[in-house]
Parts: sequence; structure tokens; C-alpha cells
Amino acid sequence: MTTRLTDLTARQLLAGYEKGDFSPVDATRAALERIEAVEPLVNAFVRVDAEEALTRAEASARRWHRREPQGLLDGVPVTVKDILLQRGGPTLRGSRTVRADGAWDEDAPSVARLRAHGAVFLGKTTTPEFGWKGVTDSPRHGVTGNPYDPTRTAGGSSGGSAAAVALGAGALSVGTDGGGSVRIPASFCGIFGLKPTYGRVPMYPSSPFGTLAHAGPMARDAADAALMLDAMSGEDWRDWSHLGPATEVAAGLGEGVKGLRIAYSPSLGGQVAVRSSVAAAVRRAVGALADAGAYIEESDPDVPDPVEAFHTLWFSGAARLVQHLSADQRELLDPGLREIVAAGEHYSALDYLAAVDARMALGRRMGRFHTSYDLLVTPTLPITAFEAGAEIPAGSRHHRWTGWTPFTYPFNLTQQPAASVPCGVDEDGLPIGVQLVGPRHADALVLRAAHVLYESGTARIPAAVPAGS
Repeated sequence: MTTRLTDLTARQLLAGYEKGDFSPVDATRAALERIEAVEPLVNAFVRVDAEEALTRAEASARRWHRREPQGLLDGVPVTVKDILLQRGGPTLRGSRTVRADGAWDEDAPSVARLRAHGAVFLGKTTTPEFGWKGVTDSPRHGVTGNPYDPTRTAGGSSGGSAAAVALGAGALSVGTDGGGSVRIPASFCGIFGLKPTYGRVPMYPSSPFGTLAHAGPMARDAADAALMLDAMSGEDWRDWSHLGPATEVAAGLGEGVKGLRIAYSPSLGGQVAVRSSVAAAVRRAVGALADAGAYIEESDPDVPDPVEAFHTLWFSGAARLVQHLSADQRELLDPGLREIVAAGEHYSALDYLAAVDARMALGRRMGRFHTSYDLLVTPTLPITAFEAGAEIPAGSRHHRWTGWTPFTYPFNLTQQPAASVPCGVDEDGLPIGVQLVGPRHADALVLRAAHVLYESGTARIPAAVPAGS
């Protein structure tokens, strides 16, 4: 069976460039052809810029020919979620209230780093309006389908990025995660996604949702994500909350998990009803970590569901986000976004500060938990992908997307690193994710454990091949 360039990881592409087996131009052309084939099926892209991509690929090919590659990702085709600034084109954020005209002459820090490391930008990927929910559909760009079944959701809010990576439309993508927005679509689309420790990847402009929002890598595997995180990390004066000089994570990826103390919480102490197929796949992943030498104990963090505090912070951020809009402009917003804006406008400063107190208490409890355990393992989500275009699954008793994402948003409140790793498929062939959570600053540890799941074969699932492609 012939391996296509679009099936290769970033590291495999880089190895091929070094050997001269193929060039960045070859890889970029293959990715652009893949986009043309799958985009009508899933709607993952806001904009594709073939001319810019090929120009950057040609420059990269010349550098590789001279044996002078530029940075860690020279010639690797990547995509960028359309929440993050990328110079040369508008960042529309899925909203009809954002004007496309203007200079658009600045990169977000993560995008600037990728540019400096020679990455080839293919285009911008879809997001729900301003990234407000855990699925990807917007008034401006429509619905993004799942690469395994386009009638199902890709998840969100980095759904376009996840679908693109899963389908070979770029080996890497940079997404954002304010309540699970990297991990949710990574789980639904069968790829790897990491929310790093807050501040590890600088953010600019600051998210309207404040310090809940992180930028992170989305990739075919943990090794690619580690390489991408090394490229994107570090200092940027535009983000006052960045963590300072980068600490390299890719170099220690192979150190394994032998001797690590890992807590396995299948349902957060019975708080979450988890689908049986999901629970079984996650249990197998935990077994693989045990086989690799980790000490596993079924243990729960014993924390109450912080959803009310999260809603206070999230809905207040949404209200602040649209505060400048006129009444006519607000009518253009996603109806669900209008609803949470209305809720956010009724919170007081004291309500907000009480949510901050709850957040700090949760952070302390998780800090104490990690004095006993190096990592926490949970399902990424209790379900697999449901109907595209809906915020919640049919028949759900929940009203908002947070009702079916109870494993993800707590770790935005605590700013801990958390990754989703594929660990199987359900009876419909839809991907299942396992979540690995570390204490703050333990990004390298999370990536090491994820890499073990790839090396053991646990994270290898059937490739996405949507009907019609």
C-alpha cells in the first residue's frame, strides 16, 4: 500500500526533506489537493491561500537543498484556527460582526513562532462564533462536519483544525482551548490535542474569556505536538502573563512512565455518566500505561463540579466581548451566544469575584491531589460525536455545551496541562479520547505519557475516510 504524503506526520515529512525523498513543495501540493477533495465534505476551512503556501514551500525547498533548514518545522504544512491573528488576511472569528477589511498585518505569538520556524501556512480553519461553544458551527461559515462521519459534529471550538489534521489537510494546526476547545474536537476527530499550562504559549490579543483560554498544538501524534510546542513556546512582550523562557519538551519524550503514580478517575467519583464503549476504551488505555510500568490507582480528585463558577467567568467574558456592538449587530450573533451574553450581563462584580474564589479553591485542591499523583487519567468526553449543527446531543437534559464536557473545563479553571489521546472507536466507528492531566508546568510529563500510548499502539485508530472522499 502506497503511503501518501498527506498521511505522514510532521516528523516524517522533515525526515523525508532531509533525505531528499521529496520536498516541501511536494508536501504542500499534496495537502492543497487534499483540501480540495475533502473541504466540500466537512467545511473545515475559512480561507485557503495556495499562493502563499507554495511561495513559502518553495523558499523552504531552497533552504533544504542548501542543507540550511530554518527552525524546527521548516516546510511542514500547517493550519491556523481563525481565532488567532495571521498577517495577510482577516481573522473573522466566525462572526458576521467582524469586518474583513483592514490592514491585518500582525501575527499572534504562536503564529509568529511557526512562521519563524519555517512552517508553511495553508489557511485558516473554522470556529464557532468567537469560540464560544464546544461544537463548530457559526453564522458566518456554517457547520463543520466530523471527518469520520460528516453528519456528526467535529466538536469545537477548534473543530476545523481537528478535522483538517485528521484528514491530512496539513500535518499540524494551532488551536485555542478555553473550556476544552482543543481536547473536545481532538477526541471527536481521533487526533492528539494538548492544552499546555496557561502561559506556556503566549496569547495576543488577550482572550475575552481571560485566563481560561490557552493556545495549543493539534497533531497526528504526541511527538509532533511536542515539536510544535517547542516551536511555539517562549516569551512575547505582548502577553504579560506568559511563563517566560521556553523549556524544551520534545527531547525527553521517550523517557516513558515507569514508576509514575497515576490516578485513574473513570467518572469523577460518579458525577459523570460515561457511555460504556468510552469507558471500556479508556480502561484499556490505562492498562497500557500500567503495562509500561506506571503505578495505577483508581482515585478521584474529590472536587465538586465547578460549572457554575465556569459559567460566571465564561458568560461574563461573552458579555464583555460584544459590549461594543449595536443592537442591530447583536441580531447577527449566534442565538446561543446571545443567550449567554444576556446571562453574563446580569452578573455583578461580586458574582465574578466569587467565581474567582471558587477557581482558586479548585486549583489548590488539584495542587494537593498532585502531591500524591503525577498524572490524572479520565475520559476526555463521556460520549462520542453527535449530530452536526447542534450544541447538545438530542434528548440531552442539559441546555449548554458544558453539560457534556465535564472532564475538560475544570482544567481550564486550574490552568493545568491536559491532553486528549485517541484510544479506540465506538460501535459506529467514531473516535474515543482519553484525557491525561498533569500538575501545572508538567507539560513534558503529559506528553511523555501520551507518547507511550502511541508507542504501544493504543492510540492508533483507523484513519478518517468520510463517505465521498
